[in-house]
Amino acid sequence: MTTNYVPKKVLSFLSLIMINVIAVDSIRTLPMAANYGFALITMYIIAAIGFFIPTALITAELATTWPEKGGIYSWAKLAFGEKWGFCVVYLQWIYNIIWYPTILTLIASTLAYLYKPELTQNASFMMTTVLATFWLCTLLNMFGMRFSSLVSSIGSIFGTLLPMLLIIALTIVWLLNGNTSEIAMNWQALNPNFKSVTELVFFSQIVYSLLGLEMSSVHALEVKNPKRDYPLALMISVCIILFSLILASLAIAIVIPAISLDNLTGIIQTFTLFSQSFHISWLGSLVAYAILIGGIAAVATWIIGPTKGLFAAASDGLLPETMSKTNRFNVPTNILLLQGGICTILTLVYLLLPTVEASYFALSQMAASLSMLMYIILFAGTIRLRYTQANTPRPFKIPGKKIGVWLICSMGILTCCSVIMIGFVPPLTHMDIGNGYLYETIIVIGMMIFLSPVIFIHKRKEKKAQN
Repeated sequence: MTTNYVPKKVLSFLSLIMINVIAVDSIRTLPMAANYGFALITMYIIAAIGFFIPTALITAELATTWPEKGGIYSWAKLAFGEKWGFCVVYLQWIYNIIWYPTILTLIASTLAYLYKPELTQNASFMMTTVLATFWLCTLLNMFGMRFSSLVSSIGSIFGTLLPMLLIIALTIVWLLNGNTSEIAMNWQALNPNFKSVTELVFFSQIVYSLLGLEMSSVHALEVKNPKRDYPLALMISVCIILFSLILASLAIAIVIPAISLDNLTGIIQTFTLFSQSFHISWLGSLVAYAILIGGIAAVATWIIGPTKGLFAAASDGLLPETMSKTNRFNVPTNILLLQGGICTILTLVYLLLPTVEASYFALSQMAASLSMLMYIILFAGTIRLRYTQANTPRPFKIPGKKIGVWLICSMGILTCCSVIMIGFVPPLTHMDIGNGYLYETIIVIGMMIFLSPVIFIHKRKEKKAQN
């Protein structure tokens, strides 16, 4: 199969790199990675080899070969059929819904820091703030009023990249001023503690922080030389993202003692310490406002994004007809209302677990596990397409012929499976989660509920076809 797709405009090489960096880089998981101390470098290297680089390679191959096909939905559909195409787009939609409360929890905790820090452990305040912000963003999207890509980029830069760069730079200055690091930084300290599986619980969040490279697939042929520039841009993006995440996480570990590090407010803790150390009283508030603006911009921009794939599936008859209806602004209101209802129910976890931090982590683990299922399908699909679409010209191919594809995709699948299994382990030694069995029950039941529509919707499609 050949492609006649001609891009309408040409992206610069630097622009493509920035699109990737903005899509992936996140400050949300930095404190969790910081729990590993100097060994976080090793953990990120493992995640990069096992997941991030394989994701970049399959994205480079699939995006340059089928750039006009609509991304992951069509790749899975081409590889395994309509059922799996829907499965992939559904998983992308549902894990993003679970992501909303986590990023909104960061926003709520930042807001609490600005006015009354102790509210970060008040479940009622956090739940109310999360829901109010989410439904406000949903309402804006109902009227087609969503942030442009420019606003999204600006929000990401000032709410994510700027705080990351600041935290790295200020940590260097802090060390140069004679302060002592809270962690050992030597060869021995690079070895992670694998004595207990509970020590691995944050590895899933490290992998989760590396999601999103496939988002730029629609731009694959908008660079002058896609065969060379798109894969190269992905590889450079991988390096920038890894260095920024590693250095920013390491900065938090160096400055904040592990015993007092909060997985939810660790970034604010760090900037508060810098404010005191450098006598810059306004620094913490400035960064808090930046995180607040960046987080709201991200939610307001992305709240409509994942619904597009689900809307396409609804238009193909994979969902009830009511899900394919739009309002006069051409917005799929019923899908937005559905995801709003799911998000509202999800916030009840704040009332079930003893701390906001535990609820935040449980939601993060569910989102990570569901996203890994999506990537398993994509890795398996890449292998299958090498056989079923062997004669399709590929501007970029994963090196090593079929052996290379099997090796890269197998590593990706193995890492994804590991993350899913780790997701069921309670973080008993890292935070107060109350009853460990309750935590595990929430994760298991949540996963079962979220995965059930894939089975029932496909059976509905088969029954409808028979009639």
